Amino acid sequence: MAGHSKWSNIKHRKGAQDAKRGKLFMKLAREIFMAAKQGGGDQETNPALRIAVDKARSNNMPKDNIDRAIKKATGDLEGVNYEEYTYEGYGPGGVAVMVKVLTDNKNRTAADVRHAFNKNDGNLGENGCVSFMFNRSGYLVIDRETTEADEEELMLEVIEAGGEEMETTEEQFEIYTDPESFSDVKQSLEESGYAFTTSEVTMIPETYTELGEEGVEKMLKLIDMLEDNDDVQEVYHNLDADEAILEKLS
Repeated sequence: MAGHSKWSNIKHRKGAQDAKRGKLFMKLAREIFMAAKQGGGDQETNPALRIAVDKARSNNMPKDNIDRAIKKATGDLEGVNYEEYTYEGYGPGGVAVMVKVLTDNKNRTAADVRHAFNKNDGNLGENGCVSFMFNRSGYLVIDRETTEADEEELMLEVIEAGGEEMETTEEQFEIYTDPESFSDVKQSLEESGYAFTTSEVTMIPETYTELGEEGVEKMLKLIDMLEDNDDVQEVYHNLDADEAILEKLS
């Protein structure tokens, strides 16, 4: 997984934008809803729900919002019914893109996603056209300013906790886990006193597509347009963008 930090830079940019739009809580509520609907409302027996709730709490989502989403999923409160779909395609310059949605109207959402691709020099493809380029993985980020542990010390703790790999940058430690052991690794490291700036199960690309400034600008517009859609939960891609270009376009 070497080199994934270049993916995370753009990923973190997304989180800041979502918060500014004020849409993050709604998207988190839908994620909690789906996890509870599929696996039940008990976090002790539903790891997916526990991950979704932890993600919501880390983004300061109110407890009432979390509880309401769970109750709607379990039938204790009346609400709409969401279904989960994933769309795949190519962005500008052949960048692989996966779009995870939760929607109560598939036709509307499919049309909106297709429009976003078409408007930004992309093409929506068939299921499976790019998913083979991604691996599902647990992903944890520790800000180096929040811990006195050095790289070797943390690496040993990650291995003992069941983590698969760790990468180090000047600003942070990035830890990758098997999706099924994500919760256990996270809990073990939390019990050792570590705090995370990012903790999620996500899709990480195996290879990257590098673009120049014009291509990056178009790709960022596609990402923004997709993420601005209320039905879109996540946008995964394999764009490799130079840090200087991202700074210039931010």
